[in-house]
Amino acid sequence: MSSELIALLMFSSMMLMLMTGQRVFGAIGAVAAIASLTLWGVGGSELSFGGAMKLMKWFPLLTLPLFIYMGYVLAESGIADDLYKMFHVWFGGLKGGLAIGTIVLMVVISAMNGLSVAGMAIGTTIALPELLKRGYDKIMVTGVIQAGSSLGILVPPSVVLVLYGMIARQPVGQLWLAGAIPGLMMATLFIIYIAVRCNIQPELGPVLPKEERTMPMREKLKLLRAGLLPLFIFMMMTGLFLMGITSLVESSAVGALAATFAALVKGRLNARVMEEVLRKTLGISCMFMWIILAALAFGAVFDGLGAVNAIEGFFLGQLGLGPWEVLILMQLSFLLMGTFLDDTAMLVIVAPLYIPLVDLLGFDLVWYGVLYTITSQIAYMTPPFGYNLFLMRAMAPKEVTLRDIYVSIFPFVGVMLLALTLVMVFPQIALWLPNQFYAG
Repeated sequence: MSSELIALLMFSSMMLMLMTGQRVFGAIGAVAAIASLTLWGVGGSELSFGGAMKLMKWFPLLTLPLFIYMGYVLAESGIADDLYKMFHVWFGGLKGGLAIGTIVLMVVISAMNGLSVAGMAIGTTIALPELLKRGYDKIMVTGVIQAGSSLGILVPPSVVLVLYGMIARQPVGQLWLAGAIPGLMMATLFIIYIAVRCNIQPELGPVLPKEERTMPMREKLKLLRAGLLPLFIFMMMTGLFLMGITSLVESSAVGALAATFAALVKGRLNARVMEEVLRKTLGISCMFMWIILAALAFGAVFDGLGAVNAIEGFFLGQLGLGPWEVLILMQLSFLLMGTFLDDTAMLVIVAPLYIPLVDLLGFDLVWYGVLYTITSQIAYMTPPFGYNLFLMRAMAPKEVTLRDIYVSIFPFVGVMLLALTLVMVFPQIALWLPNQFYAG
């Protein structure tokens, strides 16, 4: 049997297992294990063992549980609630002001946690009820929360970029810096869209009554100080790293300690909160560890088969496509897979083929990591089975229907496609910051 046929059989078997509802790491790992043992006998078991050893020796992976812990401490202790109260008072006088504040909230939550599900949970439990109660259009605000929460996988410290860095063997620090400007650019485009739309149609985002936002300046400043605490923690953590005082792992430890200390000082760190934080941190961290192990084993089988060179020959030789045409086809395939898979599953399924192929085509792997992540954001919100659509359906109140959720995302998907196009046409949007910081 040819290597191309074996590769096709592996992919089809894995997709079949995923469609039956198997866990991502179980489906990928099982196919990798069966293929390696079938092809190379008992010696094939060394593939998974070698992958595990690579994982255990990869020091930056320590950032994963530390950043997840930091985000959950700030969320479970209610410090994120203070942030939204600040936006409520300071942004409420603008048309669409609370929706704009929600996007800013999502950026900060992303900077605290690195997961889109955390932003979605906070947005639907804190922001959505407040926005609906104050007469905001339910379709628009549903789209705002879905789009804003998707920033969690792009804005540093993105957990998805940590996973990509492990699989692509790229520096996590460079990947995070590469995601910073595109993430802020996308958030700015969201804000511009909301501001323009609400000025054209004020009924979509009405200004809050004056009595709701009127309070003594002293109280406003107190609220501002409480709300900016999470932002201060993030700035301190990243500032130490950018100044070269701490390493990447040390910065994540600084963030985790600062969040714990802030919750303790505010009197919000009790046994219940700590138990919830540790349980969620352990669950998410273990899930990613198993997925990375499965992906490394799967990639090792493909390396042994030489499938990457075969696919390169097919696209460039037999089909006669150019590098950019192949790249666009890859992005379209991510959009298609995103209708029924999450970003992690997409990456580990195609990483053994796409990442080496991108390298062979002459593209920068750090830049491609940003492209992959933006495409995953779009795929997250693409009907009929976009991951974020169902998260929103599970968390939103009954008055928000599935039709509302589907309709709400189209303007924001358009904004994301614009951002993706800009990063593709102008790679320096992603590469300028890491090039500046790592120039020496």
